[in-house]
Amino acid sequence: MTRTTQRIRVGHSPDPDDAFMFYALARDKIDTDGYRFEHELVDIETLNRRAQRAELELTALSLHAYAYLADTYVLCTCGASMGDNYGPIVVSRRACDRDRLRQVTIAVPGTWTTAFLALRLWLGADFRYVVVPFDRILEVTRTGHVDQQPVDAGLVIHEGQLTYRDDQLEQAVDLGQWWMRETGLPLPLGANAIRKDLGAATIRDVNRLLLASIRYGLAHRDDALQYALSFARGLDRGQADRFVGMYVNDWTLDFGERGRRAVDVLLERGYQAGVIPHRQIPEFAG
Repeated sequence: MTRTTQRIRVGHSPDPDDAFMFYALARDKIDTDGYRFEHELVDIETLNRRAQRAELELTALSLHAYAYLADTYVLCTCGASMGDNYGPIVVSRRACDRDRLRQVTIAVPGTWTTAFLALRLWLGADFRYVVVPFDRILEVTRTGHVDQQPVDAGLVIHEGQLTYRDDQLEQAVDLGQWWMRETGLPLPLGANAIRKDLGAATIRDVNRLLLASIRYGLAHRDDALQYALSFARGLDRGQADRFVGMYVNDWTLDFGERGRRAVDVLLERGYQAGVIPHRQIPEFAG
């Protein structure tokens, strides 16, 4: 008996690592076993907010955002973006220490991003910020303003971690390195999550197909990287390869015990710091 096709709307960021991860699904390289995947590419903070409305069956999420969405979504065991002694960075036009950053205005890519949570934990206090699309943060930090508001520093995610020097900016802190010193764990930045109302069988299938897509990309790296380059925003092939390697790797195949521990510690520390209003225990598919 032929199975009825089931639509799975997929949301992920338009950046090289997510594109690499979803290459096989986006280009029909693997058998999807009766599921039809429709891809929507938008920035991570928009995906975080759309998940409040449960719009997508499978979506990339910031681990910070997951704390508010655990009633609706379950985390995939694969598809993680982990900062293994690297991660989001804070940049500025001139050298800034932690005390100085507590007093200035920082451009951030969204308040539900894990980068924002990590910055709150590092600064240990509230700070002035303005929300700016992630792909404009280097620009507004360099120019010093956005919409007539002053900007003194920027919280950089995605490929800007590799290119900020092109804008004559200086790094104040690498939050992934700080987190590793603080906890001995990688910084769990992003995950993929499946809507719980799909039911256990579909959740298992979608998790399995996402894993197959990641494995296909890693096994056909040149082809997947060529596809990812179309989302690289100024990176050359070598830089894109490096960036993909930072965020699509063994951690992406499976969180593993240490990766799951990292998620738990992040959510616990967010709660203890008063950033996350409740203690959230992470739940994984399967």
